Amino acid sequence: MAFEISEMPPLVRDFASYKRTIQQCSPKTVEEYCIDLRLFLRYIKADREGLPKSGEEFDTLDIRDVGIEVISGITTADIYEFLLYVDGERHNGASARARKLSAIKAFFKYLTTKTDKLKVNPAVNIESPKKKKTMPKYLTLEESIDLLEAVKNDETSKTRLRDYAIITLFLNTGMRLSELVGISLTDIDPELRSLRVLGKGNKERIIYLNDACRRAILDYMPERQAQPAKRKGESALFLSSQGNRISIKTVQWLVGKYLGAAGLEYKHFSTHKLRHTAATLMYQSGHVDVRVLKEILGHEQLNTTQIYTHVSDEGMEEAVAANPLANIGAEKKKRAARKDTE
Repeated sequence: MAFEISEMPPLVRDFASYKRTIQQCSPKTVEEYCIDLRLFLRYIKADREGLPKSGEEFDTLDIRDVGIEVISGITTADIYEFLLYVDGERHNGASARARKLSAIKAFFKYLTTKTDKLKVNPAVNIESPKKKKTMPKYLTLEESIDLLEAVKNDETSKTRLRDYAIITLFLNTGMRLSELVGISLTDIDPELRSLRVLGKGNKERIIYLNDACRRAILDYMPERQAQPAKRKGESALFLSSQGNRISIKTVQWLVGKYLGAAGLEYKHFSTHKLRHTAATLMYQSGHVDVRVLKEILGHEQLNTTQIYTHVSDEGMEEAVAANPLANIGAEKKKRAARKDTE
C-alpha cells in the first residue's frame, strides 16, 4: 500500500520531521516508522469507535484527526493488545512485531522527552518480542564464483559490465544495497583504493577495495563515462538504462536474474544475502578479526557482527572426526580380527 505523509496526524508528521532533520534518519527509515504508526493508530481508532479491524474499511481508515486527546489515552494494555492483534490477525512474526514496537516506543519517547506533550510513556517498560536466532544464509565460495560467471557469460546483456561490478562489490565488500545505489563518482578514491558510502543513520564510512573490485570498476568505467545521464551533472556511479541513478528495485531484479542464471534461485537469496556472503567468506576464509569485520560492515554493535562467527558444517564435521576417540570401535574390531586369524 502506498504511503503519503499527508495521511498522518499532525503529531506523527512532526515526529517524522524530527527523525529526518534532527536525528538524520534516512527517508526509508522514517517511512517505515510512519507505516507502522499508521497501522497502530488505525487499530486504536477502530478499537475506540467499534469499527472493523480488517478489510478495506480498516485499510483506508482516516487517522488525520487523531490528536493528543486520543494519544494521551493510550495505555500499556492497548499496546500489548495491538501486538496480540498483529500476531494473531496479521500473522506478524517476532521480527515484524519488534519493528512495530520500536516505532511505537520512538513515537512515545518523542512525545514525552522531546516535546513534553505527554507526562507518561506507556511503552517505556514493554520488552521487545524475542526473535528466533537464525544462522545467516550465504553463498559458498563455489556458488559465489558461479554467480560471477553467470554475469560474465551473459553476452546478450548491454549492462553486463555494470552488473558484474555491482555483484563484485556486494560479494567483496559486504556493503548494503542502499549504500551501493548511493555511490557517486566523487566518492571513489582516484587510485581506486577505497570509496565512501553513506550507511545507516546517515553515517559515512570508508570501504576499501580489493583487486577484484578495482578491475570490475575499471572495466565498467568507459561504459559509464560514455553513457549519457538523463539529468545534467548526474554523478551516480551506477546508472539505469534510462540514465538515472540506478534504483534499489533494479539492483534487486538484476541480482535475482543472475542468481537464476547460476541455478541458485531455489535458495531464495537476495542482495542482503550477498552481504552475508561477503562477511562469512571474510571471516571463515580470510580469518578476519570480528572487530575488524564490525567496522567493515558498519555495524553499531559487536553482537550484530557475531552472527558471522558461526562455524561451517564442514568445520564441525572435521572437528568431530579429529576426536582421538573417533576410531576406538574400529580399533577393537581390528584387534579381534587379528586374533581370529592367528
